[in-house]
Amino acid sequence: MNSNKGKRQKIISYILILIVFVFIVQISNVFNLPSNINLYKGDKKNIDILFPFTLNILEPKDKVVQLNNSKNKLNLLSRNSYELNTKKEGKVNLNIKLLGLLPVKTMEVNVVDTVKLYPGGQSIGVKLNTDGVLIVAISEIKSKNGKTYVPSKEAGIKIGDSILEINNTKIKDSYHVMDMLNNVGEKEVKLKIRRDGKIFTTHITPVQCKEDDSYKIGLWVRDKTAGIGTLTFYHPSTKKFAALGHGISDIDTGKLMTIKDGEILEASISSIEQGEKGHPGELKGMFFESQNKLGKIQQNTDLGIYGKMTEDFNNPYFDKPIPIALQHEIKEGKAYILSTIDGNEMKKFEVEIVKLESQLKVSSKSMVVKVTDKELLAKTGGIVQGMSGSPIVQNGKIIGAITHVFVNDPTKGYGIYIEWMLEEAELGENEIGKEKIRNISDFFFF
Repeated sequence: MNSNKGKRQKIISYILILIVFVFIVQISNVFNLPSNINLYKGDKKNIDILFPFTLNILEPKDKVVQLNNSKNKLNLLSRNSYELNTKKEGKVNLNIKLLGLLPVKTMEVNVVDTVKLYPGGQSIGVKLNTDGVLIVAISEIKSKNGKTYVPSKEAGIKIGDSILEINNTKIKDSYHVMDMLNNVGEKEVKLKIRRDGKIFTTHITPVQCKEDDSYKIGLWVRDKTAGIGTLTFYHPSTKKFAALGHGISDIDTGKLMTIKDGEILEASISSIEQGEKGHPGELKGMFFESQNKLGKIQQNTDLGIYGKMTEDFNNPYFDKPIPIALQHEIKEGKAYILSTIDGNEMKKFEVEIVKLESQLKVSSKSMVVKVTDKELLAKTGGIVQGMSGSPIVQNGKIIGAITHVFVNDPTKGYGIYIEWMLEEAELGENEIGKEKIRNISDFFFF
């Protein structure tokens, strides 16, 4: 009898352990559901909820979303499938409840109107002028009395800082700084500095240099940069554009460059440095001041450069704009990119989306893309610098843009979801990070 009782107790224990395990799995599934869902007006989306959880909608009578429930018989493994039918633009909250009583999670559904864009793919020249002057190095100064000074270090200035003002006068460029220092001579000046987005002031006294009698504070600076990239999209009604998909950082400091203004211009690819394992390739191109200026750059952000077109835009593959795909619409599998790797002729190249990240926060590394196009592999080895910003198209929709190349496998790289770039444009260790655009200006020492 005791033996049978012991067996029953073991069986009951196993059943309880199984029940607890099942509920842990179901609770985990609930909390892994996204907290925010973006949908187009007219879209449908299914959400599966396991027992003992239910999904309820919280919204006014003027419905943004209609919620339909396909109920199954209740048991430990039962699944309720809820269908969201979007009716109009707006936001609504969905509540997941335990046993229909206790709220455990809220999901916000944002219904937006369909955004349509012209895909880019054209090679562009990028010119940026910094806001103030960027400090790229600190140096000693040998004065007329034979002593060596480092006034910038004593003033607490660091590489990567930007000088915005001298004695409350806004800096125009490097030449302006040199003129101002020589005008004040050995008098102490007040500098307004920006460091990592924060502003502070410091004081510094120039030293007369023995070499050329000029007054200096021991800094090497840069005030502009330029390079080659790829246009991502153009929005016809607002004339806004986006390019690169990642920020432009200074080649020496690695800091994201804070810009005053800039331009994008027509560019032509003249040669290709092939990518290989351990060594990323590069598109090399040309553009000139006299060439057609396409638009003005207004922002340099972690997710690319943004601005407004000043010239008419056209894409030879599309006679009208095409819709974007939100994150939930993108699938692993075939897609293509638009890019220019020879002259100014844009082409389609086949790629495969091999991995998608479920992202609640903005990132430039949303998906892993593998180049499968034989022509592109033969000419570039895969993804190379200068292709950043190449739009990715799948099932007739823009889904994102190329942003990074894997150093150890140039056939692969990262792409960013297009919806993150739209937000930035205010429209609705194994890889290279921010592309460092080559500078075309000389260093200035003062």
